[in-house]
Amino acid sequence: MYIKELKFSLWADFIERDYLDNEFKKLIEDGLINGATSNPAIFKNAILNSPAYKEQLSSLSHLSAKEKYEALAMHDIKKAADILRPLFDKKDDGYVSIEVDPSLFDDANATIAEGRRLFESMNRPNVMIKVPATNAGYSAMKALTALGIPVNATLIFKKEQALACAQAFKEGRAEGKKAVDTVISVFVSRVDRVLDAKLAENGIQTALTGIYNSAEIYEAVEAMEVAGCRTLFASTGVKGNTLKAHYYVENLLAYNSVNTAPVETLFAFEKNGKKEQKLPIPSEIRAAHFEKIAKIGIDFEAILDGQIEDGLEAFKVAFAEILESL
Repeated sequence: MYIKELKFSLWADFIERDYLDNEFKKLIEDGLINGATSNPAIFKNAILNSPAYKEQLSSLSHLSAKEKYEALAMHDIKKAADILRPLFDKKDDGYVSIEVDPSLFDDANATIAEGRRLFESMNRPNVMIKVPATNAGYSAMKALTALGIPVNATLIFKKEQALACAQAFKEGRAEGKKAVDTVISVFVSRVDRVLDAKLAENGIQTALTGIYNSAEIYEAVEAMEVAGCRTLFASTGVKGNTLKAHYYVENLLAYNSVNTAPVETLFAFEKNGKKEQKLPIPSEIRAAHFEKIAKIGIDFEAILDGQIEDGLEAFKVAFAEILESL
Protein backbone atom coordinates (compact mmCIF):
# COMPACT_ATOMS: atom_id res chain seq x y z
CA MET A 1 0.00 0.00 0.00
CA TYR A 2 1.15 3.51 -0.72
CA ILE A 3 -0.55 4.69 2.49
CA LYS A 4 -1.02 1.58 4.62
CA GLU A 5 -3.28 3.05 7.30
CA LEU A 6 -5.75 4.17 4.62
CA LYS A 7 -5.45 1.00 2.52
CA PHE A 8 -4.75 3.40 -0.36
CA SER A 9 -2.79 2.22 -3.39
CA LEU A 10 -1.17 3.92 -6.37
CA TRP A 11 -0.98 2.05 -9.67
CA ALA A 12 0.80 3.17 -12.83
CA ASP A 13 -1.49 3.62 -15.83
CA PHE A 14 1.16 2.76 -18.37
CA ILE A 15 2.72 -0.26 -20.06
CA GLU A 16 5.66 -0.29 -22.48
CA ARG A 17 8.40 -2.88 -22.85
CA ASP A 18 11.53 -0.77 -22.21
CA TYR A 19 9.75 0.92 -19.32
CA LEU A 20 9.03 -2.45 -17.71
CA ASP A 21 12.71 -3.35 -17.84
CA ASN A 22 13.84 -0.10 -16.24
CA GLU A 23 11.71 2.62 -14.63
CA PHE A 24 8.84 0.30 -13.65
CA LYS A 25 11.07 -1.75 -11.38
CA LYS A 26 12.41 1.37 -9.68
CA LEU A 27 8.91 2.71 -9.04
CA ILE A 28 8.14 -0.53 -7.21
CA GLU A 29 11.43 -0.62 -5.32
CA ASP A 30 10.88 2.98 -4.18
CA GLY A 31 7.39 2.12 -2.92
CA LEU A 32 5.63 4.57 -5.22
CA ILE A 33 3.39 2.00 -6.94
CA ASN A 34 2.05 -1.46 -6.17
CA GLY A 35 0.12 -2.22 -9.36
CA ALA A 36 -0.41 -1.28 -13.00
CA THR A 37 -3.17 -0.88 -15.56
CA SER A 38 -3.35 -0.92 -19.35
CA ASN A 39 -5.96 -0.38 -22.04
CA PRO A 40 -6.10 -0.57 -25.86
CA ALA A 41 -5.05 3.08 -26.24
CA ILE A 42 -1.96 2.54 -24.07
CA PHE A 43 -0.95 -0.56 -26.02
CA LYS A 44 -1.61 1.24 -29.30
CA ASN A 45 0.86 3.98 -28.43
CA ALA A 46 3.43 1.50 -27.15
CA ILE A 47 3.27 -1.00 -30.02
CA LEU A 48 3.08 1.56 -32.82
CA ASN A 49 5.68 3.99 -31.48
CA SER A 50 8.27 1.99 -29.55
CA PRO A 51 11.08 0.13 -31.34
CA ALA A 52 11.11 -2.40 -28.49
CA TYR A 53 8.48 -4.51 -30.27
CA LYS A 54 10.15 -4.86 -33.66
CA GLU A 55 12.20 -7.95 -32.85
CA GLN A 56 9.26 -9.95 -31.53
CA LEU A 57 7.05 -8.78 -34.39
CA SER A 58 9.51 -10.12 -36.93
CA SER A 59 8.89 -13.63 -35.60
CA LEU A 60 5.08 -13.35 -35.76
CA SER A 61 4.52 -12.89 -39.50
CA HIS A 62 2.58 -16.16 -39.73
CA LEU A 63 -0.08 -14.99 -37.27
CA SER A 64 -3.27 -12.97 -37.74
CA ALA A 65 -3.33 -9.33 -36.65
CA LYS A 66 -5.19 -10.14 -33.44
CA GLU A 67 -2.86 -13.02 -32.66
CA LYS A 68 0.10 -10.68 -33.13
CA TYR A 69 -1.45 -8.11 -30.81
CA GLU A 70 -2.14 -10.70 -28.13
CA ALA A 71 1.38 -12.09 -28.36
CA LEU A 72 2.85 -8.61 -27.87
CA ALA A 73 0.41 -7.52 -25.17
CA MET A 74 0.55 -10.75 -23.19
CA HIS A 75 4.34 -10.69 -23.26
CA ASP A 76 4.26 -7.30 -21.54
CA ILE A 77 1.49 -8.21 -19.12
CA LYS A 78 3.27 -11.40 -18.06
CA LYS A 79 6.50 -9.45 -17.57
CA ALA A 80 4.71 -6.83 -15.45
CA ALA A 81 2.95 -9.56 -13.45
CA ASP A 82 6.25 -11.29 -12.72
CA ILE A 83 7.85 -8.04 -11.57
CA LEU A 84 4.84 -7.33 -9.35
CA ARG A 85 4.55 -10.91 -8.04
CA PRO A 86 6.49 -10.33 -4.76
CA LEU A 87 3.94 -7.64 -3.83
CA PHE A 88 1.06 -9.96 -4.71
CA ASP A 89 2.54 -12.73 -2.58
CA LYS A 90 2.68 -10.29 0.35
CA LYS A 91 -1.01 -9.41 -0.29
CA ASP A 92 0.02 -5.87 -1.25
CA ASP A 93 -1.93 -5.74 -4.53
CA GLY A 94 0.69 -6.52 -7.22
CA TYR A 95 -1.93 -6.62 -9.98
CA VAL A 96 -1.68 -5.69 -13.64
CA SER A 97 -4.73 -5.42 -15.92
CA ILE A 98 -5.35 -6.41 -19.54
CA GLU A 99 -8.57 -5.55 -21.37
CA VAL A 100 -10.72 -7.88 -23.44
CA ASP A 101 -11.25 -7.19 -27.14
CA PRO A 102 -13.44 -4.03 -27.29
CA SER A 103 -15.49 -5.49 -30.14
CA LEU A 104 -16.91 -8.04 -27.67
CA PHE A 105 -18.36 -5.44 -25.29
CA ASP A 106 -21.98 -6.42 -26.09
CA ASP A 107 -21.42 -10.20 -26.10
CA ALA A 108 -21.31 -11.67 -22.60
CA ASN A 109 -20.41 -15.22 -23.63
CA ALA A 110 -17.60 -14.08 -25.93
CA THR A 111 -16.26 -11.77 -23.22
CA ILE A 112 -16.29 -14.59 -20.68
CA ALA A 113 -14.52 -16.94 -23.10
CA GLU A 114 -11.87 -14.37 -24.00
CA GLY A 115 -11.32 -13.28 -20.41
CA ARG A 116 -10.89 -16.87 -19.30
CA ARG A 117 -8.59 -17.68 -22.23
CA LEU A 118 -6.35 -14.67 -21.60
CA PHE A 119 -6.13 -15.37 -17.88
CA GLU A 120 -5.36 -19.07 -18.31
CA SER A 121 -2.91 -18.46 -21.16
CA MET A 122 -0.85 -16.05 -19.09
CA ASN A 123 -1.03 -18.32 -16.02
CA ARG A 124 -0.38 -15.50 -13.57
CA PRO A 125 -2.70 -15.14 -10.53
CA ASN A 126 -2.03 -11.40 -10.34
CA VAL A 127 -3.44 -10.55 -13.78
CA MET A 128 -6.78 -8.74 -13.72
CA ILE A 129 -9.11 -9.08 -16.69
CA LYS A 130 -10.54 -5.70 -17.61
CA VAL A 131 -14.21 -5.69 -18.62
CA PRO A 132 -16.24 -2.58 -19.54
CA ALA A 133 -19.36 -1.85 -17.50
CA THR A 134 -22.08 -2.71 -20.02
CA ASN A 135 -25.08 -5.00 -19.60
CA ALA A 136 -23.11 -7.83 -21.20
CA GLY A 137 -20.12 -6.85 -19.10
CA TYR A 138 -21.98 -7.33 -15.81
CA SER A 139 -22.80 -10.92 -16.74
CA ALA A 140 -19.18 -11.51 -17.72
CA MET A 141 -17.93 -9.99 -14.46
CA LYS A 142 -20.08 -12.34 -12.42
CA ALA A 143 -18.98 -15.41 -14.39
CA LEU A 144 -15.28 -14.55 -14.35
CA THR A 145 -15.35 -13.77 -10.63
CA ALA A 146 -17.09 -17.09 -9.99
CA LEU A 147 -14.19 -18.76 -11.81
CA GLY A 148 -11.78 -17.12 -9.40
CA ILE A 149 -10.45 -14.63 -11.97
CA PRO A 150 -9.67 -11.10 -10.69
CA VAL A 151 -11.64 -8.49 -12.62
CA ASN A 152 -11.19 -4.78 -13.25
CA ALA A 153 -14.58 -3.28 -14.16
CA THR A 154 -13.81 -0.29 -16.35
CA LEU A 155 -15.30 2.75 -18.08
CA ILE A 156 -17.58 3.68 -15.21
CA PHE A 157 -19.12 7.13 -15.07
CA LYS A 158 -22.44 6.50 -13.30
CA LYS A 159 -23.40 5.20 -9.88
CA GLU A 160 -25.82 2.73 -11.46
CA GLN A 161 -22.95 1.16 -13.40
CA ALA A 162 -20.81 0.86 -10.29
CA LEU A 163 -23.59 -0.74 -8.26
CA ALA A 164 -24.27 -3.25 -11.03
CA CYS A 165 -20.57 -4.14 -11.05
CA ALA A 166 -20.48 -4.50 -7.27
CA GLN A 167 -23.55 -6.74 -7.36
CA ALA A 168 -22.00 -8.88 -10.09
CA PHE A 169 -18.83 -9.27 -8.03
CA LYS A 170 -20.82 -10.10 -4.91
CA GLU A 171 -22.85 -12.77 -6.68
CA GLY A 172 -19.86 -14.19 -8.55
CA ARG A 173 -17.78 -14.47 -5.43
CA ALA A 174 -20.65 -16.20 -3.59
CA GLU A 175 -21.24 -18.59 -6.49
CA GLY A 176 -17.59 -19.50 -6.81
CA LYS A 177 -16.97 -19.48 -3.06
CA LYS A 178 -13.40 -18.32 -3.68
CA ALA A 179 -11.75 -15.14 -2.45
CA VAL A 180 -10.98 -12.97 -5.46
CA ASP A 181 -10.03 -9.30 -5.70
CA THR A 182 -11.91 -6.86 -7.92
CA VAL A 183 -11.82 -3.13 -8.65
CA ILE A 184 -14.42 -0.73 -10.03
CA SER A 185 -12.68 1.86 -12.22
CA VAL A 186 -14.38 5.25 -12.12
CA PHE A 187 -13.33 7.77 -14.77
CA VAL A 188 -12.81 11.25 -13.38
CA SER A 189 -11.16 14.00 -15.42
CA ARG A 190 -13.00 13.31 -18.68
CA VAL A 191 -16.19 14.64 -17.07
CA ASP A 192 -14.54 17.96 -16.25
CA ARG A 193 -13.00 18.32 -19.68
CA VAL A 194 -16.47 18.14 -21.22
CA LEU A 195 -18.18 20.53 -18.79
CA ASP A 196 -15.67 23.06 -17.50
CA ALA A 197 -15.82 25.58 -20.34
CA LYS A 198 -19.60 25.85 -19.97
CA LEU A 199 -19.37 26.06 -16.19
CA ALA A 200 -16.76 28.81 -16.34
CA GLU A 201 -19.00 30.83 -18.66
CA ASN A 202 -21.71 30.68 -15.99
CA GLY A 203 -19.54 31.44 -12.99
CA ILE A 204 -19.58 27.90 -11.60
CA GLN A 205 -16.40 26.52 -10.09
CA THR A 206 -14.60 24.17 -12.46
CA ALA A 207 -12.64 20.94 -11.92
CA LEU A 208 -15.07 19.73 -9.28
CA THR A 209 -17.77 17.83 -11.15
CA GLY A 210 -15.63 14.76 -11.86
CA ILE A 211 -14.48 14.64 -8.26
CA TYR A 212 -17.99 15.00 -6.81
CA ASN A 213 -19.41 12.42 -9.20
CA SER A 214 -16.62 9.99 -8.32
CA ALA A 215 -17.02 10.65 -4.61
CA GLU A 216 -20.68 9.73 -4.81
CA ILE A 217 -19.86 6.51 -6.65
CA TYR A 218 -17.14 5.66 -4.12
CA GLU A 219 -19.58 6.01 -1.21
CA ALA A 220 -22.13 3.79 -2.96
CA VAL A 221 -19.54 1.08 -3.61
CA GLU A 222 -18.27 1.19 -0.03
CA ALA A 223 -21.83 0.87 1.26
CA MET A 224 -22.23 -2.38 -0.69
CA GLU A 225 -19.45 -3.94 1.42
CA VAL A 226 -18.43 -6.43 -1.25
CA ALA A 227 -15.49 -8.48 0.00
CA GLY A 228 -12.27 -7.84 -1.93
CA CYS A 229 -13.81 -5.01 -3.99
CA ARG A 230 -12.43 -1.46 -4.12
CA THR A 231 -13.07 1.70 -6.07
CA LEU A 232 -10.26 2.56 -8.47
CA PHE A 233 -10.08 6.18 -9.63
CA ALA A 234 -8.95 6.30 -13.27
CA SER A 235 -8.52 9.05 -15.84
CA THR A 236 -6.77 11.11 -13.17
CA GLY A 237 -4.17 12.83 -15.30
CA VAL A 238 -4.70 16.49 -16.20
CA LYS A 239 -4.60 18.23 -19.58
CA GLY A 240 -2.97 21.60 -20.00
CA ASN A 241 -1.43 23.57 -17.13
CA THR A 242 -4.45 25.05 -15.37
CA LEU A 243 -4.42 22.36 -12.66
CA LYS A 244 -1.65 20.85 -10.59
CA ALA A 245 -0.46 17.62 -12.21
CA HIS A 246 -1.48 15.65 -9.12
CA TYR A 247 -4.80 17.47 -8.62
CA TYR A 248 -7.11 14.48 -9.07
CA VAL A 249 -4.94 12.06 -7.11
CA GLU A 250 -4.73 14.42 -4.15
CA ASN A 251 -8.41 15.31 -4.12
CA LEU A 252 -9.66 11.72 -4.35
CA LEU A 253 -7.52 10.21 -1.64
CA ALA A 254 -9.86 7.80 0.09
CA TYR A 255 -9.82 4.84 2.44
CA ASN A 256 -9.84 1.41 0.74
CA SER A 257 -9.27 2.80 -2.74
CA VAL A 258 -6.83 2.77 -5.65
CA ASN A 259 -5.73 5.57 -7.96
CA THR A 260 -4.15 4.74 -11.30
CA ALA A 261 -2.42 7.57 -13.10
CA PRO A 262 0.26 8.38 -15.69
CA VAL A 263 3.80 8.10 -14.35
CA GLU A 264 4.42 11.87 -14.41
CA THR A 265 1.27 12.37 -12.31
CA LEU A 266 2.49 9.83 -9.75
CA PHE A 267 5.83 11.63 -9.45
CA ALA A 268 4.07 14.96 -9.00
CA PHE A 269 1.86 13.56 -6.23
CA GLU A 270 4.83 11.96 -4.47
CA LYS A 271 6.76 15.24 -4.58
CA ASN A 272 4.08 17.85 -3.93
CA GLY A 273 0.76 16.19 -3.05
CA LYS A 274 -0.90 16.29 0.36
CA LYS A 275 -1.24 12.76 1.72
CA GLU A 276 -4.48 13.48 3.59
CA GLN A 277 -7.81 11.66 3.30
CA LYS A 278 -10.25 13.75 1.21
CA LEU A 279 -13.27 11.45 0.85
CA PRO A 280 -16.06 11.28 1.79
CA ILE A 281 -17.28 14.72 0.70
CA PRO A 282 -20.51 15.88 2.44
CA SER A 283 -23.55 15.10 0.31
CA GLU A 284 -24.96 18.62 0.68
CA ILE A 285 -21.82 20.11 -0.89
CA ARG A 286 -22.08 17.74 -3.84
CA ALA A 287 -25.82 18.35 -4.22
CA ALA A 288 -25.39 22.14 -4.27
CA HIS A 289 -22.88 21.84 -7.12
CA PHE A 290 -25.10 19.61 -9.22
CA GLU A 291 -28.06 21.93 -8.63
CA LYS A 292 -26.05 24.77 -10.16
CA ILE A 293 -25.29 22.61 -13.16
CA ALA A 294 -28.97 21.74 -13.63
CA LYS A 295 -30.00 25.39 -13.37
CA ILE A 296 -27.93 26.36 -16.42
CA GLY A 297 -29.66 23.70 -18.47
CA ILE A 298 -27.08 20.91 -18.47
CA ASP A 299 -28.46 17.37 -18.48
CA PHE A 300 -25.74 15.71 -16.43
CA GLU A 301 -27.08 12.19 -16.93
CA ALA A 302 -26.95 12.72 -20.70
CA ILE A 303 -23.37 13.97 -20.38
CA LEU A 304 -22.38 10.80 -18.55
CA ASP A 305 -24.17 8.58 -21.08
CA GLY A 306 -22.26 10.33 -23.83
CA GLN A 307 -18.98 9.76 -22.03
CA ILE A 308 -19.69 6.03 -21.76
CA GLU A 309 -20.44 5.80 -25.49
CA ASP A 310 -17.38 7.89 -26.39
CA GLY A 311 -15.15 5.77 -24.17
CA LEU A 312 -16.31 2.51 -25.70
CA GLU A 313 -15.83 3.91 -29.19
CA ALA A 314 -12.34 5.22 -28.36
CA PHE A 315 -11.22 1.78 -27.17
CA LYS A 316 -12.68 0.15 -30.29
CA VAL A 317 -10.91 2.64 -32.56
CA ALA A 318 -7.58 2.20 -30.77
CA PHE A 319 -7.87 -1.57 -31.00
CA ALA A 320 -8.82 -1.44 -34.68
CA GLU A 321 -5.87 0.82 -35.45
CA ILE A 322 -3.48 -1.61 -33.76
CA LEU A 323 -4.85 -4.51 -35.79
CA GLU A 324 -4.74 -2.54 -39.02
CA SER A 325 -1.09 -1.64 -38.47
CA LEU A 326 -0.20 -5.25 -37.68
